[in-house]
Amino acid sequence: MRTVRDAAFEALRRHGLTTIFANPGSTEISLLADLPDDLDFVLALHEGSVVGAATGWAVVRNEPALVLLHTTAGLGNAVGALATARENRAPLVVIVGQQDRRHLAQRPFLAGRLEQLAGDYPVSVEVPLRAQDVPGALGRAVHAARCERGPALVIVPMDDWTEAAEELPDPAPSTIRQTAIADQESVREVADLLTAASRPALVVGAGADHAATWQALTELAERLDCPVWQESFGARAGFPQDHPRFAGHLPADRTRLRQTLEPHDLVIAVGAPVFRQYPYEDGPLVHPGTRLAMVTDDPEEARRAPVELAVVGPLPDFCAALARLVPERADRTAEAPTRPGAALPPPPGKGEPLRAAHVLGALAERLPPETVLVEETPSSRPDLHAMVPARRPLGFLSAAMGGLGFALPAAVGVRMGDPGRPVVAVVGDGSSLYQIQGLWTAVRYRVGAVFVVLANGRYAVMDRLAEKQGGKPPWPDFEEVSVAGLAKALGCPARRVTDHAGLLRELDALVPTLGNRSEPLLLEVAVDPDRSFAP
Repeated sequence: MRTVRDAAFEALRRHGLTTIFANPGSTEISLLADLPDDLDFVLALHEGSVVGAATGWAVVRNEPALVLLHTTAGLGNAVGALATARENRAPLVVIVGQQDRRHLAQRPFLAGRLEQLAGDYPVSVEVPLRAQDVPGALGRAVHAARCERGPALVIVPMDDWTEAAEELPDPAPSTIRQTAIADQESVREVADLLTAASRPALVVGAGADHAATWQALTELAERLDCPVWQESFGARAGFPQDHPRFAGHLPADRTRLRQTLEPHDLVIAVGAPVFRQYPYEDGPLVHPGTRLAMVTDDPEEARRAPVELAVVGPLPDFCAALARLVPERADRTAEAPTRPGAALPPPPGKGEPLRAAHVLGALAERLPPETVLVEETPSSRPDLHAMVPARRPLGFLSAAMGGLGFALPAAVGVRMGDPGRPVVAVVGDGSSLYQIQGLWTAVRYRVGAVFVVLANGRYAVMDRLAEKQGGKPPWPDFEEVSVAGLAKALGCPARRVTDHAGLLRELDALVPTLGNRSEPLLLEVAVDPDRSFAP
């Protein structure tokens, strides 16, 4: 059986960490007993000496050194030396032993309260949630120590080392390049990957939402003749979604993700994590034949990415340099990707209720390209992505964390920050109730944002999730709540729409005013819960 210990040693070898500075304790015996011959153990007689020696090693070699400390006593003894390492900008990967995970809740002998013991001196502290997460945590610690020049701690319970390892790539990159400018070496490295690939693809995310980055990525996709996907659950759009090379939004489960990316031998993420998931599924993110790399301006995003190369730097300049360096493909045979779209539903017949797709389709036909659409409608998000593409930078804005209460006040702030740009928030009625009081600010400061509330009188996405589990949701609906009434109580003009003809009349009158209006408006649209939605 390949153990977590085996996988951890493999990860350390990949990064050249084969010398261990330590003063051993009992919580580290399962790691150290029968140490492989290619790993060297350097003993010091006090933890201050352990960290001091490792600091000298790291400084002179300009590479991370590996330190092993014994739970509370060892880490406590080493804090002063760790502070010195931080001030000396010495990269250290520090493994701290902990008692057995299986009875930590009972505070056994030698259990330590370790996360805060070294204060602010570590550049990072990670406690793996599972034994199988230890190798990836060590990889991330290597990059944190190297990039941020200081000690990076990983706290490992003693029983973790003997657990079975996963046969999956560690969630940490093999190589990180970090640069304050678009240096030629890093650009060339990524360009060589793209040039050598026969079927490359790009995945873009919120970090790429900048006019210069959009322009550069558009040129790059056209030169490569390759598809471009938007990250799942992206807070902002990273590419013009009406461009012929835009392929749609990545699925958020591993099975469909593998199927989507299987045709490609190289996938490079730009300004996006690799890859954001929602439901957990076993198996790798991509098939073995697909190589992964990333370009980001977020060091933390890079450290947790299971890629062979991660470059951290300024995206607009880097992407522009990359687009200039990558040659145009001579064999431009790729067809434009088939973008999954939601068919515009026919108008509801007499007596039939409106659906969210009716509202989104009507908005898509009328909103000007420069509109900022702020989204918080979980049960309707797939239709919104399919029907209402982002056509300009900052054309789409959503909450990256997934918590509710973002869209309504965010729309107010966006309009205040750019008063000449149309701003429309599309919000579920349940979502709107988390920050309905933000309408008062819009009224008080004459903020001409428009709020379209899709009102189905329930938490529809939660109902679907409960039904997917085969259970009955215990929470009630709230059809008696009048969002328009609440808006009026806060001083915000509001109207309620219940039929298709009324919806079109309202939008036809409203949309031409979006750019110059100085009064907010809430449009509550009664919609039928979408029974087909599958999270």
